[in-house]
Amino acid sequence: MGFEKRKDLLGIKDLSREEIEQILDTAVPMKDILKRDIKKVPTLRGKAMVTVFYENSTRTRTSFEIAGKYLSADTVNLSVSTSSVQKGESLKDTIRTLEVMGFDLMVIRHSVSGTPHYVARNTGIRVINAGDGANEHPTQALLDMFSIREKKKTLEDLKVAIVGDILHSRVARSNIYGLTKFGCEVRVVGPATLIPPEVEKLGVKSYYSLDKALKGVDVINVLRIQRERQQKGLFPSLDEYSELYMLRPEHLKKAKEDVLVLHPGPMNRGVEISSEVADGSQSVIEEQVTNGVAVRMAILYLMMGGTKDEIIN
Repeated sequence: MGFEKRKDLLGIKDLSREEIEQILDTAVPMKDILKRDIKKVPTLRGKAMVTVFYENSTRTRTSFEIAGKYLSADTVNLSVSTSSVQKGESLKDTIRTLEVMGFDLMVIRHSVSGTPHYVARNTGIRVINAGDGANEHPTQALLDMFSIREKKKTLEDLKVAIVGDILHSRVARSNIYGLTKFGCEVRVVGPATLIPPEVEKLGVKSYYSLDKALKGVDVINVLRIQRERQQKGLFPSLDEYSELYMLRPEHLKKAKEDVLVLHPGPMNRGVEISSEVADGSQSVIEEQVTNGVAVRMAILYLMMGGTKDEIIN
């Protein structure tokens, strides 16, 4: 089944390798559009999408909105903090209201895992999961995979280390589901309290030593440490975390010479990543932001029915 035949994008777990490749292939011409002086194409003229974020987000929401606008879709952001939701409107009522307004597609982020799946079952609108609790963040994983493939020319059989709070990370989970479909060896590393007890059932190797985890890897994906985790006592202090797990230039020497460094952003410099690494030649962190727009354009294009001719014109 081609990805364009799916109604929703709820996670990487359910996508086939072929569907992932189709999205990444479609993102290539989309990135070319971003290099033009005039970036707007008429591909999705007459289509309407809404972003509904129950959790704060600047990057993901803005990235989806600009992706929609570059494809000429009408884009609306529902600000949950000022909407009827604050007045007690239920999620089902919100879905129904958006449906009768005629939206073709909804991008939703929610702190409760499974919420986009509930929404998708209860509406004819196409639904994209922009992050649900600690479950999945499919578009982040897709842009990470696009960034890796662009630089390495392949996703096959790479060694990838994911560093940080694996327990709560939807980015880690989606990356694991995606990369293992391409035969990658995925290693997760962090404090024992932040590694899920049965993570190896997902087909990954777990480490508590950063040096050991990075030995011979092609890619290092550094996760953001959420400071609220420290309040829960899952690690003693940010200082101790950074002493043991902050990615520094000396760590890169353990990895392959052409190692790539990724980070989903926003970064806590001096906590999970040093400025020398974040701004260094092996970092593709800034380019990930551009790639995020291209990948989200590809997803919107495939889900809302653009044609190939319209990408090029």
